[in-house]
Amino acid sequence: MVRVKVYIILVLCGAITILFASVHPVIFAQEAIGESALKDVFPEAESFEPVKSAGNILYYKAYGSGSLFIGAVFKASQKGYSSVIETMVGMKKDGAITAIKVLSQNETPGVGAKVAEQSFAGQFRGRSAQELNNVMAVTGATISSRAVVDSVKNKAEEIMALLKEQK
Repeated sequence: MVRVKVYIILVLCGAITILFASVHPVIFAQEAIGESALKDVFPEAESFEPVKSAGNILYYKAYGSGSLFIGAVFKASQKGYSSVIETMVGMKKDGAITAIKVLSQNETPGVGAKVAEQSFAGQFRGRSAQELNNVMAVTGATISSRAVVDSVKNKAEEIMALLKEQK
């Protein structure tokens, strides 16, 4: 009877080890993609610290040299023409956007999908949330373009309010 229990325990331990070994690289890759995306939109930052509420990440504080707070990185998302468009946004502490990166979208190829291209995303650099209404939409993709602009603008205003509360 004892041998049977030991055998069962050994089989279960082996199964758990195999499961962990197969899942761990996937989890690690997702974390690496997240860190890479943070650096993509805020390359001046040396480190990032997640700010959480109820277990969910609201945004990341970005720190420069000497652990000086220099801004925030956050995700913004909104429904476009045919999908939800999720964007990573870097923002300096004065509210100026450092960059945006489209993380996921399933818009019309060759039209709405152009919101992920630098010709559109580059327009956000250096603008505050109040200045985003001047971003030129992708030709033929007004709904997709407006979704990105509105989501970034709304989330940037929300994050700026949170940053002011923390002072």
